[in-house]
Amino acid sequence: MRFDQLFLDDIRNRVSLTDVVGRRVTWDRRKSQPGKGDYWACCPFHSEKSPSFHVDERRNRYKCFGCGESGDHFKFLMETEGLSFPEAVEELAGVAGIAMPAPDPQAAKRAAKRNSLTDVCEMAARYFRHVFQSADGRAAQEYVQRRGLSAETLKEFQFGFAPSGRDNLKKALMAKDVTETELIEVGLLIKPEDGRPSYDRFRNRLMIPIHDDRGRAVAFGGRTMDPDGQPKYLNSPETPVFHKGTMLFNAHRARQPAYESGQAIVVEGYMDAIALWQVGIKATVASLGTAFTEDQIMRLWKFADEPVVCFDGDVAGISAAHRAVDRILPVLTSGKSFQFAFLPDGQDPDDVINAGGTAAMYGEIEKALPLSEVVWRRESEQARIDTPERKAALEKAVEDLVGTIKDERVQKRYRMDLRLKLSNLFYEESRRNRGKGGGGGRDEGWRGGNKKQGADDEWASRARVEAPDTPSYGVERSFCTMCLMYPELFDRHFERISQLTYSNELHSMFMTALVRIATDLAEGAVTQIYNKLDERFYQILQEAIVSASSESDSSKASTLRRWDALTNRLQVLKEDPPEDFVEMLFLNYADMLELRMLEQELEHETRAMEQDLTEESWGRFQALTQDLARRREDCLHDEQELAERAAKMRSSKGSVLA
Repeated sequence: MRFDQLFLDDIRNRVSLTDVVGRRVTWDRRKSQPGKGDYWACCPFHSEKSPSFHVDERRNRYKCFGCGESGDHFKFLMETEGLSFPEAVEELAGVAGIAMPAPDPQAAKRAAKRNSLTDVCEMAARYFRHVFQSADGRAAQEYVQRRGLSAETLKEFQFGFAPSGRDNLKKALMAKDVTETELIEVGLLIKPEDGRPSYDRFRNRLMIPIHDDRGRAVAFGGRTMDPDGQPKYLNSPETPVFHKGTMLFNAHRARQPAYESGQAIVVEGYMDAIALWQVGIKATVASLGTAFTEDQIMRLWKFADEPVVCFDGDVAGISAAHRAVDRILPVLTSGKSFQFAFLPDGQDPDDVINAGGTAAMYGEIEKALPLSEVVWRRESEQARIDTPERKAALEKAVEDLVGTIKDERVQKRYRMDLRLKLSNLFYEESRRNRGKGGGGGRDEGWRGGNKKQGADDEWASRARVEAPDTPSYGVERSFCTMCLMYPELFDRHFERISQLTYSNELHSMFMTALVRIATDLAEGAVTQIYNKLDERFYQILQEAIVSASSESDSSKASTLRRWDALTNRLQVLKEDPPEDFVEMLFLNYADMLELRMLEQELEHETRAMEQDLTEESWGRFQALTQDLARRREDCLHDEQELAERAAKMRSSKGSVLA
């Protein structure tokens, strides 16, 4: 529906933008000036600790100076609540007390047609529901009982049953003045091309309505009750009211829980979504038997910034996840991604819930891997890299994938992350070959088999050699590793990072190499540069890889390998802290390193004054002293705030698990 500009302006003028936005933010009292219609808050579209989100009440506009998001009343509702533009207009018109305008005749005709077809689907849903509750639905009733579905769930999702027989639904609905043409249009009847009479598409199937965003039935999914029946699940075809590529099963129920929790779960089938909904995981949707489309990806990002794709861990589930990866990569954007949780092989959500309850399901979701890690594992785990040509082939495959990412900033971060992983992979392969005189496959070497003890001795030796022996050792090491684990922070604060100095020679070498990789070596082939880096570079690189891994081995050897892993030094990172906390921690380390640089500069000025005290040197000394005192105070304040937030996170997690 097209809306007159005067009508939209009338809504904007009657409804305060700060009231609309205020549902999602807390205004900063120090920075906001209500008398001038000038409001500031931390952005609801990305994590930050300093308010950069601005609302200009006079112009009816908002803008974030951090991430660039901007818009008006309608855009804000569309972005934060997943509404379409007409839905946002309708909601705000209700708030303003303004009647919606009558649509133009052609639009009204099209809308009436869609509503008429939707009414047909609603009538079919009621028919299926009636049959399900009758004696004819006994087999379907017994099936849902075996699946453990409650009466509340059956009612909420409007379970039904399509009986056996060629034209039961056809007769029932045509008796209520529904035409054969309408039933064919909504996919409930199939019309043979050879002139035979039309017949019911769904027969002897447990029926589950598929609803649109307003909760209206527009299609159906049917599970066969015949043990040998094929296909096992059958969905309605594309119709004027049902578009598989844009819709998600259960979206109208999941939308609000997803906004409230900041998390959305995507499963393979609607029975999986229903099982999760029943145990309280409400923010769950299901794809409708097709690979992700761009429209579905965009819709999911309105539910959460990083939805979790939860597929079965079997070959089919992994293949489906990999197809999703290829669809997601081109449309990635800053702050928007996906995570992937693979259930144990042979299990679906029902199996996990039956074995361990809701806690077990949440446990599997918490194991979700970031999209970048899924990409890396897919490309690297089965690749052979025992020749230069095969190394080059793997690198090209990775580069081609990264090249599909349209967002330049995201593409840059992926390229940096994957090039570092490639460098480490090639280095490990080279070191294994040197250790055994060349040859052999990738499954041999220091990580397993007859070389394991030697590997453990090597890591133990490194642990002894690398004992802290320089000022700020722990801060420097943590900062180096965080630059690897959080490439977006490295990229965002690159200029500042490139100016820092380090007391430990290993750390200085590592950061110099990392900065070089990000700049002048950025376009060079990994196969040409990986063996030109100092071997000690890989020592810290491997710490970050271990920190980011899900390895749970508690053996002594594992402890030695991970003695300096970042997550062992910073246990709070295991609590999955929010992005703004991680960035605050990262910047606090940078502040501490700059403090040490200031202290060295002050020592230099003090020695210089001892040799030649001048008014100029005294002025520099005073300025440095004051700057150092201020920076120390700020740094201490941030440390205290970080400690308090970390304590709250641990306490909150403890209360949830209790």
